[in-house]
Amino acid sequence: QVEKICDLILEATHPHQPLLNKHLISVDEKSGIQALERIITSNNGSQRLEYEYKRHGTTCLMAGMNVANGEISHHQLNDTRNEQDFLSFIKVLIEKYPINDEITIIADNLNTHMSASLTKWVAKQIGFEGDLGEKRGRGILKSMVSRKAFLEDKSHRIRFVFTPRHCSWLNPIENWFSKIQRQLINRTSFTSKSTLCQTIERYINCYNQHWLKPLKWKFKGFTKEKEINIILT
Repeated sequence: QVEKICDLILEATHPHQPLLNKHLISVDEKSGIQALERIITSNNGSQRLEYEYKRHGTTCLMAGMNVANGEISHHQLNDTRNEQDFLSFIKVLIEKYPINDEITIIADNLNTHMSASLTKWVAKQIGFEGDLGEKRGRGILKSMVSRKAFLEDKSHRIRFVFTPRHCSWLNPIENWFSKIQRQLINRTSFTSKSTLCQTIERYINCYNQHWLKPLKWKFKGFTKEKEINIILT
C-alpha cells in the first residue's frame, strides 16, 4: 500500500509526463486549531510572543491539495468534522474538476472517510447500478471494510486510496498543514475565532497565488531490510 501511494505521487509529480484528465488529490482535516490571543511584547525593536494567552474557541480546516502542482483546490472551515461535513467537502472538491476526469483521493482511515453517505454519493457519481445493500446489514454498505473496498476500486472514475495505519505522513497535505502551523498559527495572535478563520482564508489565497511549488517527492517505499527491521522492532 505504501508503494502504491508513492507510485501515484511520483506519477502525478513527474515533470515530463503530465497526466491528462487524471488528478491526484490529497485530503485531510486539521482539527482543533485554537484561536489564541497572545501577549506580544517589544524589546529594542524586536517582538516576542509570551507564554500567556486567552482562548477564543477552535475550528477545523478541511483541505484538498492537487498533488501535481501543490494548489489547495478546495478548503472548508467547520466547527465539526463529522460525516456530513466531509461529504459536503468532497462534493465541492469534485465539482472543481471536469465531469469526466479521473480523480484519485488520498485519505487516511478515519471512519468519516468511509461513511455510508459518501459511498452512496460516489456510487451515484460513477453511475453504479448494482445493489449497495444496507449499513450494518449486507452488501457494500454493510461495514467500513466493505465500503473501503468499494471506494478503493481502481475501475471507478472517482476512487480513494487510504494510507495504512500509522502512515498518515504519506499524505502530502500533512506537509502543507505543518507549513501553515509554523508560518501562521504559531506566530499570530487571534482576538476571536472569526479572526482566525479570516486569517486562514487570506493565507490560503496568498499561497495559491504566490507560493505554489510542485511537490518534490523522493520516497518510493520501504526496502525489504527496512520492512524486516520494522517487524522485528
